[in-house]
Amino acid sequence: MSVPLLDMKGICKRFPGVVALDQISLSVHPAEVLALVGENGAGKSTLMKIIGGIYGPDEGTIRLDDAPVEIHSVSDAIRLGISFIHQELNVFDNLDLAGNIFFGREPRKWGWLSLIDRERMHASAQTYLRRLGLDISSRTPLSKLSIAQRQLVEIA
Repeated sequence: MSVPLLDMKGICKRFPGVVALDQISLSVHPAEVLALVGENGAGKSTLMKIIGGIYGPDEGTIRLDDAPVEIHSVSDAIRLGISFIHQELNVFDNLDLAGNIFFGREPRKWGWLSLIDRERMHASAQTYLRRLGLDISSRTPLSKLSIAQRQLVEIA
């Protein structure tokens, strides 16, 4: 079998009075699709939050492409190419679709002025929206979309 893209071994996470994860291991191989299933309180969200940099593990190792990594923040996870869509929507009704898609990582122009390159942002957002089957302008306010469409914007 190939080397896992993601390999987590012996992951533990404790909160005051609660052991959320106890020696959890997870491996994801190329072209593999997995589902993480369990009862409420089983630790699914905690494990995902460790991968995404929201929590740090108390014990265990994480390897990406067979190299050990430490994920101390969401920025670390993003830098390593890891992101996930939270169960709860994290979008902004007062922004347009492009603003939601690129929130916090807007393309910039003009060097030291560091202004947001809105044309490039909208063009890129439009590409992502099309890939997901949304035939909607990236300039549309998010507040005009259905919940299902908002979820697709978050995925974009």
